[in-house]
Amino acid sequence: MQHQPVGTEVKEFDLERQSVRDLNQFLHHGLEGSAIRSIEIANPGGRHAIAAGVNHPVDIEVRGHGGYYLAGMNKHANVTVYGNVGWGVAENMMSGSVRVKGFASESAGASGHGGTLIIEGDASLRCGISMKGIDIVVGGDIGNYSAFMAQAGHLLVCGDAGHALGDSIYEAVIYVRGRIKSLGADAREEAMTDADYAKVAQLLGKAGFDHNPREFKRVASARQLYHWNADANQEY
Repeated sequence: MQHQPVGTEVKEFDLERQSVRDLNQFLHHGLEGSAIRSIEIANPGGRHAIAAGVNHPVDIEVRGHGGYYLAGMNKHANVTVYGNVGWGVAENMMSGSVRVKGFASESAGASGHGGTLIIEGDASLRCGISMKGIDIVVGGDIGNYSAFMAQAGHLLVCGDAGHALGDSIYEAVIYVRGRIKSLGADAREEAMTDADYAKVAQLLGKAGFDHNPREFKRVASARQLYHWNADANQEY
């Protein structure tokens, strides 16, 4: 693979020959003022922290499987992964987008403040845990304890959801098309409104999925945990 000099619009990295440190060093310090608008990363080989901490409006394509924390803390960049990813993809993302063409392991989009995370396959446990404004769209199923303590944003699931969905949820909203094994503490199903259908349609359109918004259920907070009740005896 031939590397193109800074100043062209596309730059390539091959992680069989270059380190993730080299890649991230360039993403953090080499893009400012350059004409590069696209980065292609070959042979990721499940390495961790690929394209973490990017703060630049650039398109990044990862041609294979990524490890932990891929695109963590992303800001402005649009990242596409042509494979699967490990723990914490797009963790604490602030803006931009991350699309995973395969499957995601635990804690996808954890603590994300903004932007959009799209996972075309399934996501494992704790998807969207403590999300703070990010929108997450999952084409398949999600695992147990997803959206635990989710504070803001939207989690849209086109498949099924595992146990304890939305446990201790705050103001985030969850939409599920399939079955829900169980709801967590203070989470409840609510009637869909016109605004919900519009939001679901918007998220599906962004992800490129063609499901009918009227097939989705809404899960949100019952707001019983907002204030401590000493007489509740741990029953809510």
